[in-house]
Amino acid sequence: MNQEFTWQLRIYYEDTDASGLVYHGRYVNFFERARTEWLRDLGFEQDVLATKFGILFVVHSMKLDYLKPARFNDQILVHSQLSKIRKVSMLFAQHIYKTSPNILLCKAAIQIACIDSTKLSPVSIPTDILQKIWSQKI
Repeated sequence: MNQEFTWQLRIYYEDTDASGLVYHGRYVNFFERARTEWLRDLGFEQDVLATKFGILFVVHSMKLDYLKPARFNDQILVHSQLSKIRKVSMLFAQHIYKTSPNILLCKAAIQIACIDSTKLSPVSIPTDILQKIWSQKI
């Protein structure tokens, strides 16, 4: 599977710590927002997934490698690649790049689980969502 989604953003002062560098926890937020925008691009809103489909996508596990720091006012790109999909989970390879010059800042492997929104137990990813994922150009 080789689907990639790219989302661009700028680093704001609120994203930085006392040293002027992006706080390490913010990278997790950037990855989360990019996956949410990927879903939105497919036509699915998180709140609708919970009400219409009765599911939530939650982080099961993640591994991050911080390579270079980002700073206030940097433009960054978050690349999200769906690298594996299973019955109840998806594995994303995500990378954050500074845009000028093009420098890899952080990379992550993030496994997302599909769970029932009320029972909070694993469930199959709905067919409607799978069809939309598979219909995207690769």
